[in-house]
Amino acid sequence: MTQTPVLALPDYNKTFMVEIDASRVGIGAVLQQDGHPIAYLCKTLVLKHQALSTYEKEFLAMLMALEKWRSYLLDRHFKIKTDHFSLKYLLNQRLTTPFQVKWLPKLLRVDYEISYNKGSENVVAYCRLF
Repeated sequence: MTQTPVLALPDYNKTFMVEIDASRVGIGAVLQQDGHPIAYLCKTLVLKHQALSTYEKEFLAMLMALEKWRSYLLDRHFKIKTDHFSLKYLLNQRLTTPFQVKWLPKLLRVDYEISYNKGSENVVAYCRLF
């Protein structure tokens, strides 16, 4: 991305897409429709969260984005794009960490589908902090 795009206004008749990404020190997310950004989320992680696995950081990025844009996403189907392949099968996995047990119920309240996007193609959610 070479220039900052102009934010679009949401159209509640179209499908929302949340694109997420996590790095060693932060998370980024973009809420968009038809390829046009509506809102951005960029956050530096506290030390406790920096120690999480990549899977848990991507999961955390998804949860923070859903919490931030709850008013846009509640009561409608939306899509989530991530560059972490195993998150695509989140609901089919065994809960093995306290982190998953605590946060997965929040995802059960919303209607979403997760798709995998290769890391090299996931540049929209890349945050300038990291």
